[in-house]
Amino acid sequence: MTRTTILTSGPPMPWEKYTGGQRNAILGGILFEGLASNRDEAIAKLQAGEITLAGCHDHACVGSLAGIYTASMPVFVVTNKAADNTAFCNMYEGSNPRRLNYGVYDDGVRDRLMFVQNEVAPVIAEAVRKTGGIPLKPIMKRALTMGDELHSRNVAAALLFLRELMPALLSMATTGPGRIARAVQAMTDDQYFFLRLSMAAAKTTADAARNVERSSIVTAMAFNCRGFAIRVSGLGDTWYEGPSATVQAKLFEGHTEDEITWMGGESIITETIGLGGFAQAAAPALQNYQGGSYEPMIARNRELYRITFGENPDYLVAALDYRGTPTGIDIFKVVESGVLPTMDIGIAGRDGGQIGAGIVRAPLACFEAAAAAYRERYA
Repeated sequence: MTRTTILTSGPPMPWEKYTGGQRNAILGGILFEGLASNRDEAIAKLQAGEITLAGCHDHACVGSLAGIYTASMPVFVVTNKAADNTAFCNMYEGSNPRRLNYGVYDDGVRDRLMFVQNEVAPVIAEAVRKTGGIPLKPIMKRALTMGDELHSRNVAAALLFLRELMPALLSMATTGPGRIARAVQAMTDDQYFFLRLSMAAAKTTADAARNVERSSIVTAMAFNCRGFAIRVSGLGDTWYEGPSATVQAKLFEGHTEDEITWMGGESIITETIGLGGFAQAAAPALQNYQGGSYEPMIARNRELYRITFGENPDYLVAALDYRGTPTGIDIFKVVESGVLPTMDIGIAGRDGGQIGAGIVRAPLACFEAAAAAYRERYA
């Protein structure tokens, strides 16, 4: 990472290929970082190679929607002690639907990013350091039994995380109770706050399975504005690409399906380790947020066992009689069964901002491409 590097979601592409909201978000990141004074100057610097674009995954990061990381943004640092690897995720921008990661950059977005950078992050950082670090897996395991699936719903996880911070926060209150209150409100006023921790934790878990000889297990899934792609353990860091996913969404009032657009997204790393859409039956409240009803959610969750290597021994779903979530997507099981991974996501609009939430199904083409590459490599 350098001061002139911008990270974004999905398989990296030349600047000229980025379109729509993802293109706007990249330019917004450049303006936020002060690397250019206007959009035209930002484009000129990208074209001249003075500003570099890179993929989040190649920097041990995961990007929400457009996935913009700039050098000054604070990040969560999550370590997988068993595998001795680390991953990073930047912080949630707030509940306003107009956000940088949803392809919007204006004065309001800048103010909210600065609030996170100057007010929220320092408080959380100080509190975390006072605790000596917070184990995330116990929080995630418990949250699954309290109505979260750790992607589109993280209400319980956010409160459990706050509980771990509370003694440290109380000890800090004498140095400025107002700043503590503002940070606590930022952590609790929206269900997406803990998602960034869940994403980084999932990244460390999935990365522990990378580069295993002959393994056909998926280690990452991602969108960019052009389509969908996967990485496979035994095939290194190559992205196998396909078209955009199919979507079933519940849109916010005033929005219509013709507004739905793609601008990237890597939060579906949670699905690769048995969370999100692979734990959907744990979160019945999602039916109100992203549409559908509970019976189909349970049925989809059961179906996913057909395409995974096994069951997660730690992430258990009460509605499935405390069965472990389906974990470890196998490319050959996907191709042979025709069952496509289900993912819970936020829905972006063509004019920027979040316009709804829903479920998507990965395209079969990227699994077929990976399977063909696997057969060629391993004969």
